[in-house]
Amino acid sequence: MGPTAAGKTELVTTLFDQFNIELISVDAAQVYRRMDIGTAKPDLSFLRKYPHHLINIKDPDEPYSAAEFRRDAIELINAIHHRGKLPVLVGGTMFYFSVLEKGLSDLPSADRRVRDEIMQELDAKGLLHLYQRLIKVDPVLEQRIKPTDQQRVLRAYEIFKITATPPSVVMSRTRAVGLPNPIVKLALFTGDRKVLHDRIGLRFQSMMEQGLLEEVKGLLSSFDNPEEIPSMKTVGYRQPIRYLRGEMTENEMMESTMAATRQLAKRQLTWLRQQCNVVWFDVSEQKTESVSRYLRANGMLRELIWDRR
Repeated sequence: MGPTAAGKTELVTTLFDQFNIELISVDAAQVYRRMDIGTAKPDLSFLRKYPHHLINIKDPDEPYSAAEFRRDAIELINAIHHRGKLPVLVGGTMFYFSVLEKGLSDLPSADRRVRDEIMQELDAKGLLHLYQRLIKVDPVLEQRIKPTDQQRVLRAYEIFKITATPPSVVMSRTRAVGLPNPIVKLALFTGDRKVLHDRIGLRFQSMMEQGLLEEVKGLLSSFDNPEEIPSMKTVGYRQPIRYLRGEMTENEMMESTMAATRQLAKRQLTWLRQQCNVVWFDVSEQKTESVSRYLRANGMLRELIWDRR
């Protein structure tokens, strides 16, 4: 685990060469095909050499929930163990790590008919209207969900429409079941914030040179109302879309994207600091060697991994 641009991909490729492991991506944006440059997704030649599960499994306009990630990740973990290997999960979507470890409440499954009705209501009256209806029937949610958080507003409203019960009540009645597997949590960080900010800046410059704007133009031409697709609201796409719409200058777009990425990294680190039993590795040091030594020395892992060299 670790903040964006901390060097997670570089590290796990070295570990892949050393140990008997398979990699599972924990990245809510890299699940989407055609969203490559803006998500800092490894290219196809890299993925052929270092395959990652759960990359390029959805089209940009297809939903992919945390519950679906948990289901897919658990199936992969079990299959990888069955093959006699160690599953290593790598990425920066901290909520996915959380739901994998702790589970999710057993909420009603999505209902396509109900969702279609809600989307029609959304198109006709707007997100604020749905939010106001939601907090009218469930005032507790006013403290839990922001009126601009479309994904959570729609899901809570869907639960209410399906169950005719305030969503907070439904959630309180269900019990999350955690992951049965033992977990080792490794996190990358840097004690010098400037180092991470410099990494973020260099990576975004590289994205621009690789053709980020051309990638976004292609996505804009492929979908109606792309701004409303949840995958397009991620950092690295939201700002270029606004630039291409003429809503900001190129410099404003670049500054806004890097500022949003720095804020994302800050939130990721805040979440990590709240976790228990995390083993930290400073990215400014020889992290690959130190992580390798830790894996070889850890009693829980010793029988599950073997050195490839």
